[in-house]
Amino acid sequence: MKPARLKPADKVNPLPWMTAPATRAVIAALTTGGAEARFVGGCVRDTMLGRAVKDIDIATHLNPHEVMKLLGAAEIHAIPTGIEHGTVTAVIGKEHFEITTLRRDVETFGRRARVAFTGDWAEDAARRDFTMNALFLAPDGTLYDPFGGLEDLKRGRVRFVGDARQRIVEDVLRLLRFFRFFAHYDKGAPDADALAACRELAAELPSLSGERIGAETLRLLEAPDPATALELMAAEGILGHFLPEARAFGRLRALAALEARGMSGLTNDALRRLACVIEADGPGADQVADRLRFSNAEKGRLRDLVVTSDYVESAVDADDEGRMVAARRALYHLGRENFRDLVALRWASDLAGRDPAGADTAGFEALLDAGTHWVAVLLPVAGKDVVALGIEVGPEVGEHLRTIEAWWEDRDFAPDRQACLAQLKRLITGKAG
Repeated sequence: MKPARLKPADKVNPLPWMTAPATRAVIAALTTGGAEARFVGGCVRDTMLGRAVKDIDIATHLNPHEVMKLLGAAEIHAIPTGIEHGTVTAVIGKEHFEITTLRRDVETFGRRARVAFTGDWAEDAARRDFTMNALFLAPDGTLYDPFGGLEDLKRGRVRFVGDARQRIVEDVLRLLRFFRFFAHYDKGAPDADALAACRELAAELPSLSGERIGAETLRLLEAPDPATALELMAAEGILGHFLPEARAFGRLRALAALEARGMSGLTNDALRRLACVIEADGPGADQVADRLRFSNAEKGRLRDLVVTSDYVESAVDADDEGRMVAARRALYHLGRENFRDLVALRWASDLAGRDPAGADTAGFEALLDAGTHWVAVLLPVAGKDVVALGIEVGPEVGEHLRTIEAWWEDRDFAPDRQACLAQLKRLITGKAG
């Protein structure tokens, strides 16, 4: 299939990811005999913004069977990941390259489409979601821009390719992607046509799988300022279709600011941000997790993060002298990561609606630092020690252990095994002090 031409829009110097041995090997295989292959999508978008490139996608006019054949001839492992839709994955070591044949939609069915392969680069670009994702970059650095995506990138403007409503009707997930891209790339007011289409079609969101909605939500929450996008979604009546619990936008904005400043090692964490923005108790958090089809681990963590911890509250409310003692008790019961998450969320609640730069940070920083340096401790005695002192195996063993644990904890975990055994013996003989 002979490729149709596009006029070059710009030229960039090839970057290290473009000239890396694995990339060059894949491009060399695909361009055997004069065929064309160009980078497309996120790797081009992020290159033009000076951001790090994560995944490398490649477009070609070759049909997928030809792609498989050329990669095989070059001894490059090829996986037919979506061959009926024109997608093949090339694997070299740890590097993965998604290669897709130029195509056009013949008929769409929500997230599925019946496609026809084409040699027309512009026709392929016309079926993509946003103008900034419809850029092609040749291996020599020649940039092709059929829909003004480069200018949109420079202005920080997220626009659909062609008619916004039609793009969303083709794939409702694009509605959520618009707000995710708005959160990550937009610098001003949202595109009016896009916003109108999203508002009109928001009722279609429940037709998407919970997994896809959950993934898009977490990716939106990874943005530097997710609160602005979520507030916009709420104002336009969109958020209520899949996450009505998200209302604490000021708290989320405060948490994002703390993370951006790297306070005591805080980093961007999407699930912690989700816990921050929703207003829910434990069962409510379970409902959110089930709706978004989270894993059991994610569900459990979300529940832990929305439930107020008396241990953390005690540490936050303690004076300077008692703060670290309370922190160690909280860390013993909650663990390092959960403790740091809960402190960060408590700090964000304290800052909501205020300027983080001007707030008193010493106490919260001290708590987060305590979490960072915490070394887990274990009660120096166990059930067998209780039995050795004459207590029969049964519930009474656990009762004695809980009593000695409380005694040990009240002494800031300082008593060693010898001291704990002595206290345990006094406890059992009725002489505990």
